Order: sequence, then C-alpha cells, then structure tokens
Amino acid sequence: MFEMSVPVTGKSGKDTRANALENESEIRPDPVALTQNPDPSKNSSSGMDYEPYPEKTIKLEPEREKIVQSICNLYSRSASKEDMMVYAEEAIYDDPWSYCDTHYKIAGQWYSIPKIMKSSRTIKTQVVSSEPDSIIFKLQQEYTPKPMPIAKKVNSLVTLTLDKEGKVRYHKDMWNEKDYSHEGLGKIMKELNGDHLTKITQPPENL
Repeated sequence: MFEMSVPVTGKSGKDTRANALENESEIRPDPVALTQNPDPSKNSSSGMDYEPYPEKTIKLEPEREKIVQSICNLYSRSASKEDMMVYAEEAIYDDPWSYCDTHYKIAGQWYSIPKIMKSSRTIKTQVVSSEPDSIIFKLQQEYTPKPMPIAKKVNSLVTLTLDKEGKVRYHKDMWNEKDYSHEGLGKIMKELNGDHLTKITQPPENL
C-alpha cells in the first residue's frame, strides 16, 4: 500500500541533509488502496474517499493514540511545546504548500494556525494503516479563517513515519491523490514558505 521514497541527490549542504532524511524516512502511500470506498458513489473520480469513518478505524495502542492526538492538537491551534515533542529532533513536515526540514521550521508551521485561523478543530479521524514504523490516518479538519469567518471542512490523508523511539520523523499531509515532487519550482516555493514562515510566526527558540 506504500513504499519508501527513491533516493535523490542533493544539490547543497542543506538539501543533502534533508534528502538523506527523505530517503530514510519518507513513505509514499497508495491513497487509492488505503481509502477506496466499496460504495463507488462515495469515491472521487480518482477512486478515493478521503472522508474519515471513525467506526472503521484501526485501534491503536495508547502510545500511538497519543501521537495521533498530539498531531490533531497541532492542527487544532494548540501550538504547544508538549505537542511539538511528538517530533524527532530531526524531522520533516511536507504538504502541498510547505516543506519544513527542521524542528524549528515545523514549529513555525503550527504557530501560524492560531495567527491566521479564528478556529481550527478536528471533526473526525480514521486510522487506515498502523505499521511498526508508520501510522496513516484520514483527517477531517474544519478551518475558520480570521479575515473571512466562514468554516470549511478539509479532508486529507496524513502519513507519519516513526523512528524507533516512536517520534515522528516524516509528516506527510496529502490533500489529493498526487504525491509531492521534491524537485523544481514546486519544491522551491514550499521551501521558501517553510524557511520564512518562522519570521512571521516566531515560535519559541527552544523549539
């Protein structure tokens, strides 16, 4: 249902370190295999159903439940050091808009949510895969921006790669069936967002 990423060659010192972490820890899930609904009417044109069904969730051990809860807390505006401790010292956050390759940049990502969102709450989740080195779950999050307080629900597929200590090494948030390129203009834009968001959100330096 998923595979580890194919190694790539870095172009700079920073890229080499991040690429090494990608090669070691990034998982590329098969969203169709993980989310396809037996009822075809509920699938997208790509054959996926990202809406979570909590009654179908895979039950996790308490330690793993805590990991998922901390991640959901961060999506829900917690911006707390306690929840940030779910990440390994070296970790990557990867979504369609942001690529954060340090613990501090990841903190900048989460500290942005209270600044731009009037509210953000987890409506429901469904764990679709639990392996020794990963947890994959469907997430439905409701966002209400501050400038236009109109709530919108967003479904996504979240993949967490775990190290031997149960810390998150790679956090991938997919919004559709497409995986993310780590090359070209798309990566540059995502890195710029990850690199400079901390200047605006200003998370504590000890994160």
